[in-house]
Amino acid sequence: MPWLQRSTLGLIAAGLTLGLFLSPPDYQQGDSVRIMYVHVPAAWMALFCYTAMAGASAAALVWRHALAHVAARATAPIGASFTFIALASGSLWGKPMWGTWWVWDARLTSMLVLFFLYLGYIVLAGAFDDRERAQKSAAVLAIVGFVNVPIIKFSVDWWNTLHQPASVLKIDGPSIDPSMLAPLLLMAIGFATYYFWVLAIRMQDEIMAGKIRALRLRRAESEAGDRSS
Repeated sequence: MPWLQRSTLGLIAAGLTLGLFLSPPDYQQGDSVRIMYVHVPAAWMALFCYTAMAGASAAALVWRHALAHVAARATAPIGASFTFIALASGSLWGKPMWGTWWVWDARLTSMLVLFFLYLGYIVLAGAFDDRERAQKSAAVLAIVGFVNVPIIKFSVDWWNTLHQPASVLKIDGPSIDPSMLAPLLLMAIGFATYYFWVLAIRMQDEIMAGKIRALRLRRAESEAGDRSS
């Protein structure tokens, strides 16, 4: 975790410095393009986190690995935060570019659905007193909701949206200038290391909380047995 922490802080600091102060303004968007250095990596991580959450949920249901449920639960709030940042920064970017804070196009609507899927998972994971039932219900929602991830990814290709097509992850190479691509990638890697850093912290806390619950349960059962005898 210390290495992840230092990597996160260094990468994000370098990415913000390059993106906000050293990269050139866009010839059409001007300085408002600098929102891209937060918006785009946050959107990428929103999809990555949901993919990780759905994969962990599938592993938990198929192989019944205890840590898989822990990883999925730990991922959900992080992914929801990235999704919120993507939606909020996209709204700030859209106002000067499109003249409005929000439009119901395919990309924006499917990203909003992703945010609600994260919230639904978080609510379901704590909705039942039976912990196993709550975990299974939340895992099923995560797996079913994964269908929204390719919809978000390919929405600009399948429907007429205000979003531009992919300019970084392309078969023939990025179409973005290296002076803008460098801070964008630094921020993306920094957001990824942040995810793994916080994921490790949350999983560690969840495991410790589970041990405490087990100790309390055994103590309560032992005291109940002593009273009955």
